[in-house]
Amino acid sequence: MALMNGSMNLSSIYNHRHSTFSSAAPRTTSLWISAVQTDPKPPSSSVTTPATATKAVGVNVGKSKWSPESWKAKTALQQPEYPDLAELEAVLETIEAFPPIVFAGEARLLEERLGQAAMGEAFLLQGGDCAESFKEFNANNIRDTFRILLQMGAVLMFGGQVPVVKVGRMAGQFAKPRSDSFEERNGVKLPSYRGDNINGDAFDSKSRIPDPQRMIRAYCQSAATLNLLRAFATGGYAAMQRVTQWNLDFTEKSEQGDRYRELANRVDEALGFMHAAGLTLDHPIMQTTDFWTSHECLLLPYEQSLTRLDSTSGLYYDCSAHMIWVGERTRQLDGAHVEFLRGVANPLGIKVSDKMDPKELVKLIEILNADNKPGRITIITRMGAENMRVKLPHLIRAVRRAGQIVTWVSDPMHGNTIKAPCGLKTRPFDSILAEVRAFFDVHEQEGSHPGGVHLEMTGQNVTECIGGSRTVTFDDLGSRYHTHCDPRLNASQSLELSFIIAERLRKRRIKSQQAFSI
Repeated sequence: MALMNGSMNLSSIYNHRHSTFSSAAPRTTSLWISAVQTDPKPPSSSVTTPATATKAVGVNVGKSKWSPESWKAKTALQQPEYPDLAELEAVLETIEAFPPIVFAGEARLLEERLGQAAMGEAFLLQGGDCAESFKEFNANNIRDTFRILLQMGAVLMFGGQVPVVKVGRMAGQFAKPRSDSFEERNGVKLPSYRGDNINGDAFDSKSRIPDPQRMIRAYCQSAATLNLLRAFATGGYAAMQRVTQWNLDFTEKSEQGDRYRELANRVDEALGFMHAAGLTLDHPIMQTTDFWTSHECLLLPYEQSLTRLDSTSGLYYDCSAHMIWVGERTRQLDGAHVEFLRGVANPLGIKVSDKMDPKELVKLIEILNADNKPGRITIITRMGAENMRVKLPHLIRAVRRAGQIVTWVSDPMHGNTIKAPCGLKTRPFDSILAEVRAFFDVHEQEGSHPGGVHLEMTGQNVTECIGGSRTVTFDDLGSRYHTHCDPRLNASQSLELSFIIAERLRKRRIKSQQAFSI
């Protein structure tokens, strides 16, 4: 079967698998997890009856009952229609039996860090692929994206003098929402490509049929990616003493490479001074880095299958990633995605365009963060520079009037996509930069905190976004255009942007210090 206009009520697909929930009681097969272990059986003090189930969920989900399956009573947009329901059921049961990809304790720590960013005491750097692919899955690509994020983090931390919270759009960012359920080429109409975890990008009928087995492959690739990221983050590769060695080969002989090398040498000198003064460089904070993963919460059957009840806190966590976000196309107040997200305890992102009504945003935050917990909600704005200056102030004021605590983040990518003369999608670097500047200007004007940036980027030397100091032109796009979905900043453009943001953070820090000293 083809996709049904991008929306469907999935309860009809799954009702044969589990009885409809009339209470928030978790299924007895739920896997209990903690930050350090998994346990297929809940502790004796844990939930065993429906009467105690609501308490065990732990998240304040308001008056209405919630369970990991309650989203199925809502309309779920952007979902594929699988032709073989028996195969789908078998795949989901297999994934339910798999270990969690991330642990609850890690997600809680990220929430704390994002809470600091909400107060202006940290800065979020969130970046990675538009959509991960099976074809480009290899250690070098993972390493290079991690390395450019390390470089950008060092630049931002040096300029802002605040901790940088590094979160990858990695280890699970497969599914992509589509504006049209079908794609037509030369009179042939096929279902749209929705990400490697759903169907294939080749334009033929076999590739475009949703295949549930792809979810298992996506799980395995996510787990392997995170395994390598953990090794890089804790095995010495991310040690601050290696700051001079993080330059990618193709950025070395460039203006951004020179600027980074100069900054790295200054950091190296500071480390040398610390060592000479007798301060140890063997402390874990100097040898390792914290790194988290994130992706859009889109394919709800997969997300539910990786939702676990944490035995430490009594809260449900979506263990497919540390942080998940709801997109512009799926953030309906009465929709299935919001219903699912309101009950999981992960830090959540909300993508917001210029179409967002301030009152609706306040209501959405109330639904997803009834306890108004710092770090729980990150607002990721994506609206273009001009709309940013006009629309963002009203959103900030509405949230402030409601007394809600959120982390404000700029996504300068999605509001700046254009079609090049050759037909390829691209993004002008100058437009991306203009939106980042508008974001900082508005927060300065409103007296609020610019909490971070969210970028589609790669450590590869691609030619997908035009502009930057190593100018990529329209004519260059075809030479190294590798994205499976939207255009990404390459390493040089990413580093250039980080230097510009670092300068804004430095000026903001100096201005704040001057105001404090008066």
